[in-house]
Amino acid sequence: QLQVVESGGGLVQPGGSLRLSCAASGFTLDYYTIAWFRQAPGKEREGVSCISSLGGSTKYADSVKGRFTISRDYAKNTVYLQMNSLKPEDTAVYYCAVDSGRICVSLASNYYGKAYWGKGTLVTVSS
Repeated sequence: QLQVVESGGGLVQPGGSLRLSCAASGFTLDYYTIAWFRQAPGKEREGVSCISSLGGSTKYADSVKGRFTISRDYAKNTVYLQMNSLKPEDTAVYYCAVDSGRICVSLASNYYGKAYWGKGTLVTVSS
């Protein structure tokens, strides 16, 4: 059974850091594009970052550029989102989407209509 699970969320103070993980079971992530999305209460889902298959190109939303880094660990079949200098406006449920496309070309939610999605992990940035 194919499954995608996010983890690593939690409560952090402004300026702090968290590392989110996107792990897969039942298939290997190597040949998939992986994207991170987030959705804050009352807001639309927003694309945060994506990474192409086999560790290729990456893309970031302007709102997180310079603060977030997406990466892969092939041995662990996991993709990470390192989040630094967190702000209260980063508070959201973060989701991982696994798409069969090889290249990360878009952070638009509708581009990932056929992707495998996890159930999300909550990130709260508050003092």
